[in-house]
Amino acid sequence: MTRAALALGANLGDPRQTLRGAVAGLVAHVGVRLEAVSSLWRTAAVGGPEQPDYLNAVVTVDSDLEARALLDLAHELEGAAGRVRDVRWGPRTLDVDLLAVGDQRSDDPQLTLPHPRAHERRFVLEPWAEVDPGFVLSPRTGPQRTVAEWAASITDQQVERVEGGSWWR
Repeated sequence: MTRAALALGANLGDPRQTLRGAVAGLVAHVGVRLEAVSSLWRTAAVGGPEQPDYLNAVVTVDSDLEARALLDLAHELEGAAGRVRDVRWGPRTLDVDLLAVGDQRSDDPQLTLPHPRAHERRFVLEPWAEVDPGFVLSPRTGPQRTVAEWAASITDQQVERVEGGSWWR
C-alpha cells in the first residue's frame, strides 16, 4: 500500500456536509484505507471570481490503487457532489485534489504529481501538516522541504482552523 494525500475543499451548498460525504466515499472504497483527517479550515477563495469562503481539509490514505485510479475516484466524488467545471477557480460544491502518492512524480497534464501548487497554498499546507508534517514535498520549483516547513514559510495567506479533526464523523 502507498500513502496518498488528498485535499478537499467546498464553498457551495453545505460545505461541511459535502466534505463529510467525500471522506465517507473514500472510506467506503475498496483499496483505500483512511489514515488521517485534518481539522476543518476556512479560507478565502484564491483566484477566480468573487465567491464565498472555502472549507478545506486534507485526508491521508493508504491505498493499493494506482495514482490514476485515485484521481478517477476523486472525480467520482466530485461528480456525486454535483461538481460542475464551468469556471476555472470558480465556486464549487466539492474539489478533491490528489496532492501526492508516495514519492511518485508525474508530468501528465491530467495527473501532475506532486500537485504543482501545493507548496504555495497555505490552505493545503496547514491541514496537511496536521496529518503528515514530515512528508517531504519536492516541487518542480523550489527546494525540497517537509510539509510543515512549507506551511511555516507562507505567512501572507490567511487560514482559520474552525473545527478539530473529528468534524467528519
